[in-house]
Amino acid sequence: MKKVLLPLITFYFLGLTINAEETMYKNPGCMCCDRWVKHMNENGFDLGITPSEKMNELKIALGIPEKVRGCHTTVIDGIIVEGHVPADLVQRILRERPEGIIGISVPNMPMGSPGMEGAYKEDYPVVVFDAKGKIFLYEMR
Repeated sequence: MKKVLLPLITFYFLGLTINAEETMYKNPGCMCCDRWVKHMNENGFDLGITPSEKMNELKIALGIPEKVRGCHTTVIDGIIVEGHVPADLVQRILRERPEGIIGISVPNMPMGSPGMEGAYKEDYPVVVFDAKGKIFLYEMR
């Protein structure tokens, strides 16, 4: 209950009236975010898309450390999913639920991550973070 309640309160006070568990928030006009949702939905999720002018406020309110911020934010079953995280790693963290971890992130927008496919692929870190802002490497891709 506590994991779901905080995001719902946060979304309410930011004027975002949605089901926090089924929506990806992004800056208006960002198409890579839409491609990430397509990737997630093709892998068993059912996410919608909500453009927002309040992305920075949302990330601050959810406690997402600056160093791990990506271009879009989602909350799935109480876990913050920040940026272009591959669906299989979201599924894994939802199964494992590491103690104290509130989110998983692919910082920035690395080429080759889901939604950022292109002519080449960069190696990129997938990290997890706790409520105190401590960041841990989860996996390299």
